[in-house]
Amino acid sequence: MQAKAVHNPVSMTRKKANQPQPRPPRRTVILRLLRHREMLLALGSGVLMLAGWGAAAWSGTLSIALYIAAYGLGGFVKAREGLQTLYRDKDLDVNLLMIAAALGAASIGYWNEGAMLIFIFSLSGALESFASDRSRKDISALVALKPETALKVDGSGMRTVAVEELIIGDLVLVKPGEIIPADGVVSSGGSSVNQSAITGESIPVDKGAGDEVFAGTLNGEGALYVEVTRPAEGTLFAKIIALVEQAENEAPRTQRFIKRLEGSYAKGVVAMTAILLLSGPLLLGWSWSLTFYKAMVFLVVASPCALVSSVMPAMLSAMSRSARKGVLFKGAAYMDLLAGVKVVAFDKTGTLTSGSPVVTEVVAAEGFDRNQVLAACASAERLSEHPLARAIVSHAEEEGLELDTAEEMKALPGWGIEARIDGTVWRIGKADASEPGLPDDLKESIQRLANEGNTVSVIRREDEYAGILALRDQVRPEAKQAIRQLQKLGIATAMLTGDRGETARAVAGEAGIDLVYGDLLPEDKVRHVSKLRSRYGHAVMVGDGVNDAPALAAATVGIAMGDKGSGAALEVADVVLMNDNLERVAETIQLAVRARRIVMQNLTFAGAVILLLIAGNFIQGIPLPLGVVGHEGSTILVILNGLRLLRNRIAL
Repeated sequence: MQAKAVHNPVSMTRKKANQPQPRPPRRTVILRLLRHREMLLALGSGVLMLAGWGAAAWSGTLSIALYIAAYGLGGFVKAREGLQTLYRDKDLDVNLLMIAAALGAASIGYWNEGAMLIFIFSLSGALESFASDRSRKDISALVALKPETALKVDGSGMRTVAVEELIIGDLVLVKPGEIIPADGVVSSGGSSVNQSAITGESIPVDKGAGDEVFAGTLNGEGALYVEVTRPAEGTLFAKIIALVEQAENEAPRTQRFIKRLEGSYAKGVVAMTAILLLSGPLLLGWSWSLTFYKAMVFLVVASPCALVSSVMPAMLSAMSRSARKGVLFKGAAYMDLLAGVKVVAFDKTGTLTSGSPVVTEVVAAEGFDRNQVLAACASAERLSEHPLARAIVSHAEEEGLELDTAEEMKALPGWGIEARIDGTVWRIGKADASEPGLPDDLKESIQRLANEGNTVSVIRREDEYAGILALRDQVRPEAKQAIRQLQKLGIATAMLTGDRGETARAVAGEAGIDLVYGDLLPEDKVRHVSKLRSRYGHAVMVGDGVNDAPALAAATVGIAMGDKGSGAALEVADVVLMNDNLERVAETIQLAVRARRIVMQNLTFAGAVILLLIAGNFIQGIPLPLGVVGHEGSTILVILNGLRLLRNRIAL
């Protein structure tokens, strides 16, 4: 009864998964923002500023006291950051410039303008901090889901054990609402499992007997008995945690340049302010009060707040959004590099293809029955663990053929196997179209199937040719769509594989790949990646195996398959596809392009506002409140522009 209950919702879940998913409620994001510590301090500063302005009409002392409180509440975090930079790095940053400008405004009686500067500056800082914290939570909050214990079931009953004690083959019970403690296969029971922390899927997936489940995912309403297939240190969840812990928070090139510029720029602004204070009365004939006022306006409008905030909110938002979809970045620099990619190279086996061969055709020689040939071949291969053997046996079982017990099975080195079945000797081995005595129709079939990328085996009964059997690794269904999406973006595609040329060309033709390179050793893959970089400028390599690790490291950006990828590939890769969905490659590249476009918009806008305000201060003269609103307002605008990338919808 339970198996039936589990079966039907699967199709319903798949139908739901194909429907557009609703965006997270905007109210939830606003509530999170309002609970953010820096945002609360900024808003408190704003309330005190308004209270000080209102109290000015009937009590100057109370008004100033409220303004001082607003300065302290809104400026504490930024003043601390600025002083830490000054003490630790012996350098000035934008935080101290803003605090100095606010104190300068207060010193000449502009308490309200100084408080407004502090309020807007702290507000923009809170927005940037919120973007950074949200990205960090999206990428690493799953660490909090790390399972600690499991309910192990054995001959003595049930007992709670540490997940580190679980070994392959152990049986664990996962109760409703509990976190699955280990990677495994459902032995019995049925439930829906929330896999969003691992694969990015927003809809829970129904699981029944024989289905794979992952550690760190959340069980739904049913109980599951899970047979452990990986030890704790080898689970997919453990790989994710390792990635997060070793992530290098490397800033993109643009941000690194701005950070290097910030210290020199801040010193330049301070120097220009000092020159203005000295030259105003002496050279320009301004009064001391006018000179100091203009110097404070210059200190406000020339500060690089908006420039500094132009890059990271956009990049962090893009990384956060990617993490929600199962794409992990090891640093923002790789998001920036991905925007300039012009070619994507793929490994074949396990990346473009499923990595599991299937029987594509069985051809019986004249006088032999196809089912008889297939059944004999499967019976002979039944005890072998070779992937090709398992594929043959599986195909025969799917066709409902009855298999016999093979006797006297032995390997024929360099060729194949031999087995006695019902007293008859059958041999299955490597097909060679030039083999003497091979019937012409089988020769033609061997050549045709080999040209289509199949691995072809010849089957003999005693000394007679009984037929041939063809197997091929199948192109993953989403691979073709992923290639089309990349080509639609104007990005060339290549395939680098160690498989023979005929197979490589057949698979590339089916998938729609532009460039094909076969018969490659790991060092050959590195050489071809270098050539692609020389030709196109930036190149991405997508792979899953140990032999792909050198090429992943050589590429501008290496992308590893997170589910079935090797530890070596995950270690050297810059980006990880946690659900192995190749369609995410094109989506992520487009997101990176959009993030770079927003960064350029921000930098252009921020630079234009600074130049306009500086020119206005010297040519016409602008009020300090207008300078505060113009400069800090531009900072808030560039941050909000970057946060747009947190929205889910993006068109390909």
